[in-house]
Amino acid sequence: MIIRTEFPYATAHEDVRIPMPDGVELYARIWRPVTDRPVPALLEYLPYRLTDWTAPRDWQRHPWYAGHGYASVRVDVRGHGCSGGRPGDEYDARELADGVAVVEWLAAQPWCTGSVGMFGISWGGFNSLQIAALAPEALKAVVTVCSTDDRFDNDVHYMGGSVLAVDMHAWSATMLAFAARPPDPRYAGDGWRTQWLDRLEGLEPLVHTWLAHQTRDDYWRHGSVCEDYGAIGAAVLAVGGWHDPYRDTVLRLVSALPAGRVRGLIGPWSHQYPDRGLPPGPAIGFLQETLRWWDHWLKDTDTGVMDEPLLRAWISDTHRPATTYAELPGRWVGEKTWPSPSIVPVSYGLQGAPVTVASPQHTGLDAGRFFPFGNDADLPPDQREEDAKSACFEFPVPAEPVEILGRPSVTLRLRMDVPYGQVVARLCDVAPDGASTLVTRGALNLSARRGRDRAAPWPAGAWEDVTFDLGGIGHRFPPGHRIRLSLSSAYWPWIWPRAGSEAGWTLDPAGSTLELPVRTAPTAPEGITFEPPEQSEPLGVSYPATLDEPRPERLVVRDVARGTWRLEVDPRYGGTRVYPDGLEYEEEGREVYEIQQSDPLSAHTRSDWRIRLHRPEPGWDVRIETRSEISCDEGGFTTSNEVVCRESDEILYHRTWQRRLPRAAG
Repeated sequence: MIIRTEFPYATAHEDVRIPMPDGVELYARIWRPVTDRPVPALLEYLPYRLTDWTAPRDWQRHPWYAGHGYASVRVDVRGHGCSGGRPGDEYDARELADGVAVVEWLAAQPWCTGSVGMFGISWGGFNSLQIAALAPEALKAVVTVCSTDDRFDNDVHYMGGSVLAVDMHAWSATMLAFAARPPDPRYAGDGWRTQWLDRLEGLEPLVHTWLAHQTRDDYWRHGSVCEDYGAIGAAVLAVGGWHDPYRDTVLRLVSALPAGRVRGLIGPWSHQYPDRGLPPGPAIGFLQETLRWWDHWLKDTDTGVMDEPLLRAWISDTHRPATTYAELPGRWVGEKTWPSPSIVPVSYGLQGAPVTVASPQHTGLDAGRFFPFGNDADLPPDQREEDAKSACFEFPVPAEPVEILGRPSVTLRLRMDVPYGQVVARLCDVAPDGASTLVTRGALNLSARRGRDRAAPWPAGAWEDVTFDLGGIGHRFPPGHRIRLSLSSAYWPWIWPRAGSEAGWTLDPAGSTLELPVRTAPTAPEGITFEPPEQSEPLGVSYPATLDEPRPERLVVRDVARGTWRLEVDPRYGGTRVYPDGLEYEEEGREVYEIQQSDPLSAHTRSDWRIRLHRPEPGWDVRIETRSEISCDEGGFTTSNEVVCRESDEILYHRTWQRRLPRAAG
């Protein structure tokens, strides 16, 4: 990592409040180059608290952009951080309207040329695309990283039409704790407590809304830019990582948007900006790459960025299974069009007699983290235990390597005697010694086989063919290895099981195929390179050691007598840190997923958060504790949530929620 302390421009920053049409003010931090000439503005718009939680990351990039001639602006979403108002749902109409108002406010400032770009990762990548689809005139270009164009089928709520237990639960619980944090009086002023209490009165666990919409209805269509790609008026640089769950959005965007205003980039990365150096690498000079994008679209400078291939993608060489990699072996390739003529679909027919698949309910404990963040236990370990609970079909790699780029798919002929079930397909690279490395996977809720907008129960005893895609990937299978397709009827805690699903289904291999997107282009280096990563000088946050014994990041516990399996997860978002302004921030989360190996109705999730914000001078000390639980019986989901907020050990707010939500589909 190269840390830059000198730039073409000296920089300065200030905190401001941006007025919204209804009178609410959003809190913003603006880094600007020291110049008398107007410059373009770049906006990152998030609910994650610019004064503390994202501050270390913000200081890596916003001053860097300012030093290269841009006003770089970080804004907290309404109801979060030091912004006014109450928190809302993800990407609701109010948030997007506020975003448009911020873009227009920036464009109208005397220090701005009138041209604005937006960028962000995850939430900020989502709303960048969604605001681009509202087409404010000043928004000329976006850089969207690890984001989605499809809020129902490629987000943290549903997968293949099935409820995502692991993140439907965990993310709602996380956002409940995060939204309960108070404004910081150092920045919000003396009215911070009144603002906090009003904000708490507006809290609502997001899972209530998410579980109330179990098919792809108008709620999910809102904010899903795939509903109308033509509405996106800005140029789009779409960026993803093969270890991020949103990577398929990049492939769809480069296919759907006009080639003259879109480029795609997919590396080996997790759910992180590609310059941060978090595993798996290699990291790239991402800020320099985005500067080329901004200079082209916001300063009308020919940087050659639009001469790059439409899609630049990393193809990983084979590697041993591991839960983390500092760097993956592989190389960069480029495709001038997408779909590419160099990608040929190759079908592999499954072989053998019909087989009944009734996987134990704890199949999936070795799935790894849904959102890898670069931690030690993020990625799936050796898949042999999972493969043993699945029906496996193998295809030897011939004398030449098999290189794939894109989305594999499966067509399966199934029979089921119950109305509901799931099928999960995993593609693995099996070494000569039997080690099984997960390459990619996909899932289908069988009641969603005729469309994600409806639930169609399976006719008892009927045979039907179902087809679904696996997640996109770039991978090279070498000679001597085997390509393994593993099929299971359970995948806990990613997929929430349904009553009766323990019966599984019967597969007829004679009517079933695996289709791989085989790349036929030369395997020699293609000349795609990136500069080494660089950032601006860090903020200077310290991470003191604590006396607490560190918990395992992922721990699997088996109760042999009861037949239960429990997965305990420490999300490790940041822990304890001390900021230069004197803030001491403590954060501890714990997720638990439990299931009985033969009973789908035993599935249960729990998430607990404890957060403390403390500033010794002038003696500010607040604590937030939350608990969230979900269970599901034959009729539906039961959710329980609790929030307790304290100031100096005095309880200021305590509330619990209990909801019963029918299970109609997912």
